[in-house]
Amino acid sequence: MSTWRKWKAIYNIYFQESMAYRANAMIWALTDTIPAAIMPLAWLSAYGGRSQIAGFDPKQMVTYYMMVLLFTNFITCHLMWEMAWEIKEGIWSTLLIRPVSVFEMYLVRNFSWRIVRTIVFVPMLIMLLLAYHNMFDFGHLYFGWELWASVILGHLVSFCFVFAMGLLALWFQETHSLFGLYYIPMLFLSGQMFPLSMLPKWAFILGALFPFRYTTAFPTEIAIGRTTGAAMYQGMLLQIAWIVISLLAAQVLWRRGIKQYTGVGM
Repeated sequence: MSTWRKWKAIYNIYFQESMAYRANAMIWALTDTIPAAIMPLAWLSAYGGRSQIAGFDPKQMVTYYMMVLLFTNFITCHLMWEMAWEIKEGIWSTLLIRPVSVFEMYLVRNFSWRIVRTIVFVPMLIMLLLAYHNMFDFGHLYFGWELWASVILGHLVSFCFVFAMGLLALWFQETHSLFGLYYIPMLFLSGQMFPLSMLPKWAFILGALFPFRYTTAFPTEIAIGRTTGAAMYQGMLLQIAWIVISLLAAQVLWRRGIKQYTGVGM
């Protein structure tokens, strides 16, 4: 209960801070919204009278992007940039002496930001649904418990992976190039650019070996009915596996890297 009270206090502090900077949340939400809003238009033009492309009809394609957009706002984390800056500036010195671990601090802080960002995004989603109302396929959407479990696990996969990445700042003075490289496979293999089923079979199998699919793409596949039955539970087990792998990697980077932390920005 003591841990829960600490988490609640941290959440309330950073939730209020995030609400104080709603314009910031709006800008970031727009950054993700504009590409996903444009992609359905590009695909609708690509159909050119055809009924399907790679097993998706026009309505299913629009529905796919709307679901990706919704889940991305909650699932996808970018906190490694903030971590690297706080390490470089010596702000970590204050985090290390708090009565909760650095991991807990970032976990709860990031969760509060995700909640605010999702709230800010909802009006945009409603406008997009109204704009595409004739092209949205409600009939095949699935909202069972497996979907919500996969969304939470997807968020944890993304958080734990980028948390481990953020700890690289304990080892390197400059990490922006490393973090920039992360977005190349992430955008393509998380399903944000296109459905992963459109990849060649070898590329799809290769992509399944990385954690990116288990962030946004996997919950989206469940929501639109592309992943069902035993495949849902297998995917959730792989999500859990990637959470464990990321946490183990973070632990190794933490134990060795914290010895090199000097708080040079203080």
